[in-house]
Amino acid sequence: MFKFLNRGKKKATERSNKWLFGVMLVFGVAGLISAFDLSVERIHLLEHPDAVLTCSINLVLNCATVMQTWQASLFGFPNPYIGLMAYPVVITVAVAGLSGVQFKRWFLIVANICYGLGAIFAYWLFFSSVYVIQVLCPWCLVVTFSTTLIFASLTHLNLRENTFRFSESINKKIQELMARDVGKIATAAWIVLMIALVLIKFGDSLFL
Repeated sequence: MFKFLNRGKKKATERSNKWLFGVMLVFGVAGLISAFDLSVERIHLLEHPDAVLTCSINLVLNCATVMQTWQASLFGFPNPYIGLMAYPVVITVAVAGLSGVQFKRWFLIVANICYGLGAIFAYWLFFSSVYVIQVLCPWCLVVTFSTTLIFASLTHLNLRENTFRFSESINKKIQELMARDVGKIATAAWIVLMIALVLIKFGDSLFL
């Protein structure tokens, strides 16, 4: 009886891992493509300052405008270069997870922290674009969306496995919330909120 239950739990965990690492892989690839295109477009803009970039759609959705701000090179080099370094790591972790690799606890914690820092940076750029620069970069929006789901997926995995070693009472509450899909609902609600903020700020200008 217990063997049957353990086997069922193991299969459920394996299915969950495939979904979580699958999401990381898909959006890791999406983020890498975005970072690569932005890097290429940045070089093209440097060579041809008057060029109309493929990611410049209108006055609001215009990556060329965003690229020329100081926020686009916060650390002294174009931000997309960070993505070119970071997303291959995400993809590698995702592929390893899909292959059944059992990661060390310290690795999962470090990865979660790094993904979290990446999400914070992505949202700093997002809010800077919306409220300071007041121009959006389409590929940057893909990066923000991808980073959100990557961070949410790994955090879900670590909370499910109690990687952070919360006390028994706290972990019990977390597992109850996760059983009700509160994490998924919160992630979806957050994304909807970000979309709403963009629509409220720019309105019809997005489509002109």
